[in-house]
Amino acid sequence: MSKLIHPIAGTVALVTILSFWLATVWSEAFAGEQAVRMVKTLVPYGFFILVPALMAAGGSGFSLGKHMRGPLIVAKKKRMPIIAANGLLILIPSALYLSFKARTGAFDMDFYVIQAIELIAGAANITMLSLNMRDGQRLSRRRAGHPDANGA
Repeated sequence: MSKLIHPIAGTVALVTILSFWLATVWSEAFAGEQAVRMVKTLVPYGFFILVPALMAAGGSGFSLGKHMRGPLIVAKKKRMPIIAANGLLILIPSALYLSFKARTGAFDMDFYVIQAIELIAGAANITMLSLNMRDGQRLSRRRAGHPDANGA
């Protein structure tokens, strides 16, 4: 069951974070204040999708990798605490703060500083989750005996 849940949950988590990030960049760069307010207000509601997806991906990944060894597993295991800490300590608090500021129309220097931090932290998580997905695909190919198992 973990073999089915893990890639689905990981993909949902990655797509959710990517959609938050892209919606933020789009609204800031190409839309007006009303669009920024809407995006920043809606992002915390996406946590109802994101948090369970990350929990399912992490739990199923831990289960799948429990008895596995090798550099790809080590790399995935090293990235996961960073992804989790980044989300819990930077991304979620930033999103909640920005949502509050946007709803009150307070687009001040604090808003934009936290917004920049959130975009950088979000890009880091997108990168690390993408690397985990790539490594997971390589592991799956290796287990299936695929000739491109090492990503060459």
